[in-house]
Amino acid sequence: MKNVLMLNPPLPLSFWSFRETLAMTGKKALLPPLGLLTVAALLPRDWNLRLVDLNVRPLIEADWDGIDLLLVTGMLVQRESLLALLAEAKARGVATAAGGAYPTTSPKEVLDAGCDFLILGEGETTIPEMVAAIAAGRTSGTFVCVDKPALATSPPPRYDLIAPGDYESMSVQTSRGCPFACEFCDIVSLFGRVQRHKTPDQVIGELEAIRRLGFRGTVFVADDNFIGHRSRTVALLERIIEWQTKHGEPFDFITQASVNLGQDIPLIGLLTAANFSYVFVGIESPDDDVLTAAHKHQNVRNPLLASLRAINANGLSVIGSFILGMDGEKAGAGERMRVFAEAADLPWVMVNVLRALPHTALWDRLKAEGRLQDGIAESGWDSLTNFTPQRPIDEIFAEQVSALNALYAPGAYLGRALRATLAMRPTRASMPGAAPKATADPALAIPQKNRSPDFTPLLRLIWRQGVTGEACWQFWRQLAIVARHNPSRLRRYIVLCGMGENLFSFVRSIREQAETRRCASS
Repeated sequence: MKNVLMLNPPLPLSFWSFRETLAMTGKKALLPPLGLLTVAALLPRDWNLRLVDLNVRPLIEADWDGIDLLLVTGMLVQRESLLALLAEAKARGVATAAGGAYPTTSPKEVLDAGCDFLILGEGETTIPEMVAAIAAGRTSGTFVCVDKPALATSPPPRYDLIAPGDYESMSVQTSRGCPFACEFCDIVSLFGRVQRHKTPDQVIGELEAIRRLGFRGTVFVADDNFIGHRSRTVALLERIIEWQTKHGEPFDFITQASVNLGQDIPLIGLLTAANFSYVFVGIESPDDDVLTAAHKHQNVRNPLLASLRAINANGLSVIGSFILGMDGEKAGAGERMRVFAEAADLPWVMVNVLRALPHTALWDRLKAEGRLQDGIAESGWDSLTNFTPQRPIDEIFAEQVSALNALYAPGAYLGRALRATLAMRPTRASMPGAAPKATADPALAIPQKNRSPDFTPLLRLIWRQGVTGEACWQFWRQLAIVARHNPSRLRRYIVLCGMGENLFSFVRSIREQAETRRCASS
């Protein structure tokens, strides 16, 4: 038997931190570490597992007691913490294992930090190989996922290792891979263009496991492109609708999808019937030539603006993402992104600066052109990216800051939230002749264990935006407009207003980073 310490490194402040929401709801982190929970399910049942999410609580000395093996994961943004944790374990004489996105794409750095067992790629094939090596007495090894595993045999994540009350949302993954091949995206290199899927029975089993934990609320479906295989998506949604009806709709969902969803109104209908509320869409650029050069062909096949409006109009709020710094981009791109977001009525918008990810087509091209930078800069303008863009990096960053400042001026944000809400159709339950809302079978009831303060988040929102906010009169005026013209979407509108608090905070941090970079570059 092994005593294993499984660590999820802390995430830095980002668009997805949701610190204001967490403060209002009393939760400690946005999402659980789904990758570690899946790895835990692949380890022997007689191994003693201790999972610590450092986004929930700090690591303490007692966590190391009796530990034989540290197992850590992480993405690029968790790099520094991941490497530090490996070094600490080695200093303590504890064997180490690492896997996930960053170890897979930057193995040498992870090995140099003291990793004994390196997992490259997906765990369904590599974790059993590592376990066999440890059982055979080996003290190190690298295990490579050569063939993409079939997810139909992937075990359910070990949700029992976390406390549902710590998290604002839960997460499941129903597929891996994406049929598209955007130049800058590492999904194809990590998971392939041919999607692999869990069966509907597997997905329902995982939702049931979360429900039995006592969790109610939002579940993030962490697929790379949930609609990548339409017939499979339809079959899964039909099962989710059936299960939701049986259990009184315990969950609402958020997921990621390509913009061609806007051309498929029946599929949007199924998504909303299953209680999907939000969808993340990679818009990347309002410029067709930039999109084409980046192989983002799905964004130019149909009018982009019309597709996004169609998604929102039919009941799914769009979270849009733009990327600054792509090749072929002309000066003023940040302002064009802002104008596009306003025209599309997108309240929730990311404006990122491009970084080249290892093993992507972009990485290979930039390397061949001699434009990749060595190492990762820790400060100054060069810390924004890892390659030489065609435009000056300080110009790109200035456009990012300017666009975010304008988009998240409280009045501008609330204006987009209002227009998006008024453009959205009413809820099904409010339509004439609608069937009564599903109620759970009492025999299947499970007590809820992740309750939030009933009125505290709303009262805090009212205080911040309706009393002390710079757009307080606009807040009240728009609240009345929504209540009058689209009352069934009032809750959605209030949630969007609440999300604005997170985004206002994030933009303040971007401004502070800009000042820090100016000082470092001067």
